[in-house]
Amino acid sequence: MSALSGIALADWRGQGRDFDFCGHAIRYWTAGAATAEPLLLIHGFPTASWDWHYLWTPLSQDYRLIACDMLGFGDSAKPRGHAYSLLEQADLQQALLDHLGVNEPVHVLAHDYGDSVAQELLARHHEGRIALASCVFLNGGLFPETHHPVLAQRLLLSPLGGLIGRLFSRKTLAANFAKVFGPQTQPSSAELDDFWRLIAQNDGPGVMHRLIRYIPERRAQRERWLAAMQQGGVPLRLIDGAVDPISGAHMLARYRELIPQADTVLLDGIGHYPQTEAPGLVLQHYLAWRQALASRHE
Repeated sequence: MSALSGIALADWRGQGRDFDFCGHAIRYWTAGAATAEPLLLIHGFPTASWDWHYLWTPLSQDYRLIACDMLGFGDSAKPRGHAYSLLEQADLQQALLDHLGVNEPVHVLAHDYGDSVAQELLARHHEGRIALASCVFLNGGLFPETHHPVLAQRLLLSPLGGLIGRLFSRKTLAANFAKVFGPQTQPSSAELDDFWRLIAQNDGPGVMHRLIRYIPERRAQRERWLAAMQQGGVPLRLIDGAVDPISGAHMLARYRELIPQADTVLLDGIGHYPQTEAPGLVLQHYLAWRQALASRHE
């Protein structure tokens, strides 16, 4: 699927470390020189930070990489009965930066659910609660009015959500990913196995109906997050897989309507997971943008 070699899941897991967040064990990863500019990578729903494995080694040549499996995801704790929140996940990202002693402005690369966490961090930047240096979004529901959730997401939000979550399986995942990946960039069976291992860890399906509450939370935060994106001061870019039915070309078009001097890249034929479907293109467009930003400040 990729010209970049990536990192096998077993090897990725072996590189992880844990820290405590409000009594919950959170798995996180770092790479690159401690003196390099920090780059925080924020994964999406329902997957985990392994989503970045194709980009991890090449990005670590230039930046200090930081990523965690958020609460309820991957190899991190998945507490039952927990009121999961995007705002809490933003707290988690800040706690991880504090844990690692990162005090300088942070660059962010986010995807899907992680886009919403990044939007919250951007709002906090303008409130003086964190310093961001830049933010790049991959496919995600940046604007609730143009986010088209798949049937499984709608069912998880319904009164039957708990049951739907417990019934979620590798077969369900494969069916859903087949719809949201590009026609020529479908995940292999082995990749689906690995995505599923991370979801299934710590009985992840048992909390999916609680994690999905991010969809109404996005609606509640829309105006605050939009104002933060429109305010300027933090360079933004959207790199978007065009054929994603959830947040593809239609989301990019809305971004261009709402964001002043919108900087966007549309990846033809690519679906909802550009960092695994076309990681070479994502890397190319990310690095070129960062180099352009750096040249402006020289």
